[in-house]
Amino acid sequence: MIEIRDLRKVFDNGFEALKKVNFTVEEGDLICLLGPSGCGKTTILNLIAGLLDPTEGDILNNGVTMIDKHPKDRDIGFVFQNYALYPHMTVLENVMFPLRVGEKKMPKEEAEKIARKFMKLTSIEELENKKPGTMSGGQQQRVAITRALVQNPNILLLDEPLSNLDARLRLRIREEIRRLVKEVGITTIFVTHDQEEALSISDKIVLMDEGVIQQHDDPQNLYLEPNNLFVAKFIGNPVINILPVDIANGSVKGSDFEFSTSDFIPERFKQELSDGKYLLGVRPEDIHVNQDSSLFEVTVDSVELIGRERILNFKLDGEHAKSIVTIDEMINHGDVIKCSFNYPRIYLFKETGERVY
Repeated sequence: MIEIRDLRKVFDNGFEALKKVNFTVEEGDLICLLGPSGCGKTTILNLIAGLLDPTEGDILNNGVTMIDKHPKDRDIGFVFQNYALYPHMTVLENVMFPLRVGEKKMPKEEAEKIARKFMKLTSIEELENKKPGTMSGGQQQRVAITRALVQNPNILLLDEPLSNLDARLRLRIREEIRRLVKEVGITTIFVTHDQEEALSISDKIVLMDEGVIQQHDDPQNLYLEPNNLFVAKFIGNPVINILPVDIANGSVKGSDFEFSTSDFIPERFKQELSDGKYLLGVRPEDIHVNQDSSLFEVTVDSVELIGRERILNFKLDGEHAKSIVTIDEMINHGDVIKCSFNYPRIYLFKETGERVY
């Protein structure tokens, strides 16, 4: 188990990359550090690896601090974004390399046997005599992962390992990564800015912004139960619709719609509702097209055909908004449609971003 306690990092130029970060990774879990560029996720990885020293706080592995340990003594495998393979070595030599250096150096025959075992696991046996320059990005990434696993580390760190791959290959490699780390049973921390990647392979996600954890939760909870406005906007594609509303005298009023506060589900309130200005969050799939009874009417500005779905674009409350319908619903540009909200799945935020409902 990895414990991050009150971890803070201030660089020499005064930039505070991490602000008292706390989270735990259970043994054998695959956790994703997710967030926009500059949020501090790679800084955490480098602190765990020992490539940076923290300003404050502690990092514990099974109850023992790692802060005073040299990187080579931390029992960590690290897969970098750019693969970091030795260009003059073959695949087999690259994979064997960690077993042939340092205090734990082993005989060549033994190292080769272990290397071949892991190369079989990652399906790269046929590449053993190739050099990195002759391989595709996906092949190089598998070699880098194999080289990290061959050390049998207690912790595996992956820093945006799929960002240099095309979309189809990214999908396949991320499935392979999850299968591998679960098969080996290794505790894994995976850094990405891609929410789809994080949602698809993680046991837990730590979503960060500006050096602060916004939510540490199961992947689906980040989508269904966001802690705040940042989480709601960051998770989900297409992005959530955010509409300014006024609440007064039991009524929720936008410029194009109005409904009663009695339509809210009482159990979903996070805090007491008072009159004032708020931001209403409605995911595209929760704006229902309903010709029989409607809350508002809009004119469709454009339609995006995405496989089995249509994404409808229109103006609502002066904001650009989207709704998702099935491909069978023959709605086209210029059509006037009647819509309503799915009240059990809408959100209400204060203007500061704090979630109310």
